[in-house]
Amino acid sequence: MRSISDTLSQHLEGNVTTHCFVWIIERRDGVVLGFTDHDQTVIVDGVSCEPQTGMNGSEASSVLGLATSGSEIEGALNSQRISEHDIEKCFYDDAVVRTYLVNWQDSTQSLLLQQWTMGNLTRSGEHFVAELKSIAATYEKVHGRRLLRPCDAQVGDKRCQVDLTKKQYGFNGSIVDVDVGVDFVIVDEAEDYQDGWFSDGELHWLTGDNQGTTSKVVRHIKSRLYLREMPVFPIKNTDQFRLAAGCDKSFHCCKKKFSNNVNFRGFPHLPGSDAAYAYVRSDQSHDGRPLVL
Repeated sequence: MRSISDTLSQHLEGNVTTHCFVWIIERRDGVVLGFTDHDQTVIVDGVSCEPQTGMNGSEASSVLGLATSGSEIEGALNSQRISEHDIEKCFYDDAVVRTYLVNWQDSTQSLLLQQWTMGNLTRSGEHFVAELKSIAATYEKVHGRRLLRPCDAQVGDKRCQVDLTKKQYGFNGSIVDVDVGVDFVIVDEAEDYQDGWFSDGELHWLTGDNQGTTSKVVRHIKSRLYLREMPVFPIKNTDQFRLAAGCDKSFHCCKKKFSNNVNFRGFPHLPGSDAAYAYVRSDQSHDGRPLVL
C-alpha cells in the first residue's frame, strides 16, 4: 500500500496538475544519479535530477503474490553522467532504480511509485534500454549450492584454493597482435604452455581502455588465444593483462591439471539420467567401484 501525503493528494485531485516522473539510480559503486522527464532540474531526496535526458519509462506491471513484475526505462546517451564506458564496464548491473511521481512546482510533494533492480541493459548506438525487475526477482535466483557433477567453485577462489599466481597457472604479459575478424589475440608467452592449457581461462585487462574487465578464453593454440568475444574497446599492442589457466570443472581436470582433487567442490559420483537409463552390458562391470578416478 502506497502512502501519499495530503498535500500531493489534494494537488492531484485539482483541475490542473504539475507533476513529472523522476528516476533515481543507485549504482553498486555508490554513485547516485537522478533524471526526470521535466524540462527543469528537480531535487528529490537530496538528489539533483537532470532534465531533458531523453529518459522515459514504459508502463509498469504490478501483480499480486510472488510473480515477477517489471518495466523498462530507455533513453539516449546524451547525459554526461551516463557514459558508454560505464555501461560497458557493467557499473549499472544490479543497480537500484526508484521511480517517483513528483510535483515539480514543490518537489517535497513526491510519491515513491516503485523500487526496481536493473536487469539486462542493452544498447544500440547512442540509445539504451534497461530492464527493471521487482524485488520478487530475487526469488528466481539460485541461493546456496546445487548438487551437480561439475565443480561449482571458481578456479582460484577461496573454496578452490588453487594459487593462480604460480607460474604454471598464469603470467602477466602484453598483446603482440590482434585479429578482430576471428576474435583471437597473439601472446608470445602462451606458446611456452601446452595447447589448451588456457582454454576456459580468463584474460584480465590491467591497462588500456578495457582495464578492469575480463575476457573469456575459449581456446588456446600455441601463441593464439581465441576469445569468446572481443572487448568493447579496441585492444592496443601495449595493453597489459594477467592470463589465468582454465578449468572445465571436471574431477579429472581438477586432479590432473591442478593436483587439487581434495578441494573438488562437485559430486562426480552422483547418478544422473545416464545411470537411470543405462542397461546391463556384457563388456561392462557393475561391481560398485567408483566411476570417476
